[in-house]
This record gives sequence, C-alpha cells and structure tokens, in this order.
Amino acid sequence: MRARIEDVAAAAGVSMKTVSRVFNREPNVREETRLKVEEAARQLRYRPNSSARSLAGRRSYLVSLLYDNPSSNYVMEIIEGVLAACEQAHYGLTLRPVDFSRRGHVESVEALINQYRPDGLVLTPPLTDDMPLLRRLRELDVRYAGISAKRNNARIGASLDERGAVADMMAHVVALGHRRIGHITGHRAHAGRAWRLAGYLDGLRAAGIEADPALVVEGEFSFESGIAGARQLLDLDDPPTAIFGANDDTACGVLYEAAARGLSVPEDLSVFGFDDTPMSRQVWPSLSTIRQPSREMGRIAARQLLDEISGHGQGHVVRVPYQLQIRHSTGPVPKKRR
Repeated sequence: MRARIEDVAAAAGVSMKTVSRVFNREPNVREETRLKVEEAARQLRYRPNSSARSLAGRRSYLVSLLYDNPSSNYVMEIIEGVLAACEQAHYGLTLRPVDFSRRGHVESVEALINQYRPDGLVLTPPLTDDMPLLRRLRELDVRYAGISAKRNNARIGASLDERGAVADMMAHVVALGHRRIGHITGHRAHAGRAWRLAGYLDGLRAAGIEADPALVVEGEFSFESGIAGARQLLDLDDPPTAIFGANDDTACGVLYEAAARGLSVPEDLSVFGFDDTPMSRQVWPSLSTIRQPSREMGRIAARQLLDEISGHGQGHVVRVPYQLQIRHSTGPVPKKRR
C-alpha cells in the first residue's frame, strides 16, 4: 500500500502541515525536523503527489533543463547533477534540446514554458549567453540559473575559471619542453571558446613563446572537428608537437587522426583536452585534461534555482574548483624536435 502524508507525519512525530512545509522547502523549519521528516519519507518510500502539490501551491514542481551542446558526455554529466538536486527536492525534470543556430529558438522555449509551466529553467552554454533568450525570460518573469555564463548573464548558477585552468595546463606542457603547441578552438557561440583560447594564449605569453596564428584552428567542441583540426595542424610544414583540444571530444578526435597517420601518442605528439569526461579515461592513451566538475555544476545550479523558487535566501554564481588530470597522452617533446 502506498504511503500517505499522514504516515510520514506519524513516523516523524510531527504534524501533516510540517511535513508539507518540509517538502515545499518553506523557510523556518528546523534542520532537525527537516531531517526527521526526510528520513521517515525514505523509510516509507513516500513520494509527494505532484498534482496535489501543484494545485495547493500554484507551482508545477517542474524544472526544465535547456541545452545545445555537441558533447553528449558533457550534457549527460549536467543532467545527472540537475536530476540529483531535483529528486532531493521532490521536483520533476524535463529536458529540452534547443538549436541555438536556428531561427525561432526563443519562440520554441516560450512554447515550452506555456505548455509545461516549469517553475524555473537551468541553462547550459551557449544558451546561458543568448541575449535574445535571456531578455525574453526576464520579460516573462521566468527564473533561471546559468552554467558557465559570461559575467552578468546569470545571477545564480555555477562557473569555473576556465582561462586560469588552461594557463596552468599550458605551463605543464611547456615544462615538458613543448614550444609548438596547437589549439583547436570550441564553437564561436560558446563562452568557453573565448576563455580557453585566452588561457592558451596566457600560457604561451607566460612562457615567453610568441603565438603563431597558424597553430590556432577553428573547431566545434566535437569529435569530428578534432579530426579536421588535427589534419590542418599536422599538415603544416612545421607541425605542433602538442595539441590542445578545447574539450575532450575534440582531443579524442586528435588522438584518432594521430593514430590514422601512424603517430604514437605521446612519443610523437602530446594531446590534451578539457572537461575530464568519462571518455577521457576510456580511450588509450588516456587523456590528459582539465577536470571540470560538470555534474556538480549542474547540481549547484539546480539547487540555487530551487532555493530561489522556494524563497530560501539569495543565491549567487558559485565558482567551482578545477583539477589538472595528467595522464598518458602528454609527455616530453620528441628528441628530434628539440
């Protein structure tokens, strides 16, 4: 038999009103009481009735995650983090891919809002920096949290010092003796492209290496653009001894092209990426990369959004830490290139 709110109240030794306040995340509930109610609900496998909650509280108890990113690994990490926060708050989650490049994408988001009436949105790059979309959300008074948004594009959410992270990784690669370091950029619409390119240039400048425009080629944050970019770089008369892919998908494309040419990584070419997605640990050689805690960023952004919906305090953009993951794909510059 399905547990009822009365059963949770009895098990926790509180009133049904208190149970309701806990699940609605209302303020002024003691932490001890909240933990007792949540533990009783877990023991009884109780799930609040979303329809009843919606009617009583004039909320949908839904959050929508919007994304337009070619990296399925990155998107899945974000989804898992947002979902964890929603489940903890007894919220439902809807997912909506939004093609940033197509006309009418703002109208498609507005249609989503009108149909499902989500209590708020979690936006991922490049949607976090899509000014027409952000303006429309403000006009509609729709709450949203941003992940990796440019400055002032989101009041709440999560971000990471991508520029500083890349500069640190560049310092490591330079210390291995590399002077010809190529870079395959991310998509122009993504803020991460500019930050990671700036970190690459910072790293060169800090090492006293003059930037060579021929070593920077356009990419799309995709495996295919990693292959295409690697071809362009490796066909140079003076090719790089190391290549930085703007994300792990791109860097794995470089590994693919290197293998197709009979190049050994890292003996002939060092490769590194950004994100630390599962793919970076599953390929061989395993990929040196920068750990962006995407799952945690999704959880933080959703938690901030849910707190704002329920009136808990004032949120902000949380800066999360990064870590350099040095693995098998980077090594000393080849002796013949020293």
